[in-house]
Amino acid sequence: MANHKSALKRIRSNEAKKLRNKYQHKTARTFIKRLRETTNKKNGEELLVQVVGMIDKLAKKNIIHKNKAGHLKSQLTKHVASL
Repeated sequence: MANHKSALKRIRSNEAKKLRNKYQHKTARTFIKRLRETTNKKNGEELLVQVVGMIDKLAKKNIIHKNKAGHLKSQLTKHVASL
């Protein structure tokens, strides 16, 4: 158990950040899945803009690795181009 007031606060804030990161990551994964399942090019292009923004934010906050973000964006762009 923590012995200092600041350590207790750090535990609480880490838990809050963990939940926020988990929510953002799960939301992005849901949108990625939705983009991969789409067959309409127009809808795919609109979704791609949203998903790329989400992926960039996740990479900026170190929720996912920057190389993974680049790989995901590349694969999704390729998918939308092939529609």
